[in-house]
Amino acid sequence: MTRPCEERSVPVIQRHLFGPGPSNPYPEATAALALPLLGHLDPAFLEIMDSACDGLREVWGTRNRRTLPLSATGSAGMEAAFVNTVEDGDVVVVAVNGLFGERMCDVAARCGAEVVRVDFPYGEPIDPQQVAEAHPAPKIIAAVHAETSTGVRSDIAALGDLKGDALLLVDAVTSIGGIELRADEWGVDLGYAGTQKCLGVAPGLAPFTISDAAFERRVRHPRSWYLDLGMLGGYVGEAQGRARTYHHTAPTAMIASLDAGLRRISEEGLENVWARHQAAGDALQDGLQEMGLELFAAEGHRLPELTTVKVPEGVDSAAVRAHLLEHYSLEIGAGVKEYADTVWRIGLMGPNAHAGSVALVLGALQEALRKTPLPV
Repeated sequence: MTRPCEERSVPVIQRHLFGPGPSNPYPEATAALALPLLGHLDPAFLEIMDSACDGLREVWGTRNRRTLPLSATGSAGMEAAFVNTVEDGDVVVVAVNGLFGERMCDVAARCGAEVVRVDFPYGEPIDPQQVAEAHPAPKIIAAVHAETSTGVRSDIAALGDLKGDALLLVDAVTSIGGIELRADEWGVDLGYAGTQKCLGVAPGLAPFTISDAAFERRVRHPRSWYLDLGMLGGYVGEAQGRARTYHHTAPTAMIASLDAGLRRISEEGLENVWARHQAAGDALQDGLQEMGLELFAAEGHRLPELTTVKVPEGVDSAAVRAHLLEHYSLEIGAGVKEYADTVWRIGLMGPNAHAGSVALVLGALQEALRKTPLPV
């Protein structure tokens, strides 16, 4: 029996998404989702696609022809990077200082790589020299620019200076659109990201870039048909201004939303957006320390867009997060792995990177901690 319409209605819930992602989107990106839907080969849509690719080149800091939004989330971007470049037995050096470096190892191994893992403590940046010296002739050196699990920024420019003949593969999921990122200048050959953090767009696309040099060294017949960059290039990226080769039905509404978000960033000015994220992160971290809380990530390497803070001894981490969600409709994230109950992750990304968000987080967290007091 069909239930009455009123029983099937779903309440609209507005959250302050201050966790590690997704963030609240820019209003322009949300509004674009409501535009009339276009077909994926409609000339009007292809203009939007080309505009989005141009916007991605700006935020990546690259002139790569093959810079495009993959029709999948950032994790698929990671898989695309490895599946298109790794053949059985290829040596891949992976710098690991958090969960997403560990995932790189897993994905590379599944593609047949001989993985050389270089570990660093959670909360610390990678040492580029140690990574570069881990193997004399790897095909790929991979690292995470902004480690989402720990709130740490690593020096990709220094790693690029030391890569030699290796391809440099970079995870920029949490850095793109939030902090300085200059793929060409830093020697990044392959990069993947996500839309749902500092770009201020809903999750669902993986901004991706590959240099001509890396494309020439790609696997010609990769294990993945869907993520085959050689086939995808005929539809987006390198095909601008030419006939398109059909590959798949692109998520046209999401790409229109991405284009709107990227235009919003460009209008503000990319370096101004970086500065806004830095100011919000600095203010939040100063405020947390003034409250007597201790930050987790190493000083001098802390991300402004994603702050990791230690849960005070005796405080129930989950209870505090539940209180924030129930009373303030405010989400912050737990830590990962062994830090799941001892670290909070607080993101101020995209439109959330502003002083009002800082005041809200600090005030709400102070109140929540009073409800879950420290032991005497």
